[in-house]
Amino acid sequence: MIPIYKPFMPENISDKINEILYSGKLSYGKIGKEFEQSLSDFISNDKILTTTTYNQALLMALSVLDLKAGDEIIASPVSCLASNQPFAVKDLKINWVDVDPTSGTIDTEHLRKLISGKTKAIFNNLFCGYAGELDDVYQLGTEFNIPVVDDCIEAFGTEYKGKKTGNTGADITIFSFQTVRLPNTIDGGALSFKDNKLYEKARMIRDYGIDRSNFRLQNGEINPDCDITLEGYGATMSEINSLIGTEQMKNVTKLLEKQRNNGLTWNKICDADPKLQSLKVNENVNPNFWVYGLLTDNKNEFLQKMKAEGFYSTGVHINNNVYSVFQNKTELIGVNEFMSKYVAVPSGWWFTR
Repeated sequence: MIPIYKPFMPENISDKINEILYSGKLSYGKIGKEFEQSLSDFISNDKILTTTTYNQALLMALSVLDLKAGDEIIASPVSCLASNQPFAVKDLKINWVDVDPTSGTIDTEHLRKLISGKTKAIFNNLFCGYAGELDDVYQLGTEFNIPVVDDCIEAFGTEYKGKKTGNTGADITIFSFQTVRLPNTIDGGALSFKDNKLYEKARMIRDYGIDRSNFRLQNGEINPDCDITLEGYGATMSEINSLIGTEQMKNVTKLLEKQRNNGLTWNKICDADPKLQSLKVNENVNPNFWVYGLLTDNKNEFLQKMKAEGFYSTGVHINNNVYSVFQNKTELIGVNEFMSKYVAVPSGWWFTR
């Protein structure tokens, strides 16, 4: 059966891994910076930081934005659980925004209605690699002076108006490099920033809040006059994970091209079948086709049919507003309609048309 996800791993990197293992230099260093540079070159944004996990990247974003317990945010429940669980960790109040039932992207009219003087941030999930009209979301953030975070847990390589995610206008963009992502570092994540001030703050938060420029004296001892003023995490990516990411970035353009070719083929199949509807894709958006999303009125029947024909298919996620941990089980019409019809089929680099 053709899988819905499959980890990619570059060939012939074992010697490079062994060299790191016995070099005595295992933690974030030269190769970590090389990986960040390759990401910066790909995205065309030099304000990017890698992290050990996506979870830590998202927690760092919350810290960078100074979000505290009880603060109100807006987020989409049409997303991976990993995208929202850190909100519960920080005890934030989530206002769930509805989605367009034909695309799964944020309903900007509902978003506007949710914004209040208490709103501290907007989290915009690019569900399964698809994006809506991002400028409309950014415009609302600017209008109400609220930071916008693009959650690209599944959307690395997705393009909007010719620019790649991480450089489309969000204040912060978060990526996952977990096993089934492209690229993957076995586990890992990254953040990119529009503003240099937030980027520099995040650099310190990633490293326990330490300002390394004056943390140690000339004799190597810790400087007692170096104060720690920020909460922080031990979130720097190891050299092994960074090497895997660096090697993967050498292949990522070709792999994304294969995925997009598969996506175009699925478009033709959906167009030819009156029982299927491909997701509405804004003309400004070029998805990464991590998976191919479609809508059908007979979801369970379609899932069984596809598996019988050798294509593993799935609903991928369930809407997060059903979970009691978030203390807000708001019913949303668009979310309910979208999730009742949404199915993903394989579109990855590992198979051809």
